[in-house]
Amino acid sequence: MPRGTLYLIPVPLGDCGPQSVLPDDVLHVACGLRYFIVENAKSARAELKRFGSTHPIREIDIRELPRNPLAADVDSLLAPLLAGLSAGLMSEAGAPAVADPGALLVRAAHTRGIRVAPLVGPSSILLALMASGLNGQRFAFQGYLPVREPERGNRIAQLERESGREGLTQIFIETPYRNVALFHALLKTCKSDTLLCVAVDMTTPHEHVDTKSVESWRETAAPPLDKRPAVFLMLAR
Repeated sequence: MPRGTLYLIPVPLGDCGPQSVLPDDVLHVACGLRYFIVENAKSARAELKRFGSTHPIREIDIRELPRNPLAADVDSLLAPLLAGLSAGLMSEAGAPAVADPGALLVRAAHTRGIRVAPLVGPSSILLALMASGLNGQRFAFQGYLPVREPERGNRIAQLERESGREGLTQIFIETPYRNVALFHALLKTCKSDTLLCVAVDMTTPHEHVDTKSVESWRETAAPPLDKRPAVFLMLAR
């Protein structure tokens, strides 16, 4: 029996309609699916309504992917695809399987011979890199940094040294309510001439992207960060 396809469906990053950030062919694929694997079922249902799904939402099979899925979870979630049903993988926002537990499911799909089809849509990480003016030829996404000191300061210093040595743009994120603390830790730890970009609320009406040296950031007001999705990028010189 032919296997189904696992479609990786991006989700808008904030309070903007899907039609403004997703191509028509992506919406067409998403609206035609009857099976979804998602990070949060409630928000996925709301997103599918905004997409304009052609099926009644109550008739769509929506299953949540555990943050740390066991082998049995993966087997259960991929069983319909092995039986020929295609599925959509969706995260809470942005591109699925990037800084997201969906990557584990995608890897398992490959091992089972299931076709994986990534669809075009917003990724806050790449959008921030594009807008930063920092090195787009060599970059690394570091995920979340340690929350507590001195571990956080030590990690920032390590990333700054690597950036300077390799000409590497370091990219990282934080839980929105800890953005301000991370921003001040960066200003405290980094060298004055290190470039720091802060990208907030990408693709939304409240989008704000600014790149300055750490010295300049120290002399100006902090960007609007509190409880807002943000990406931080650093390039040492």
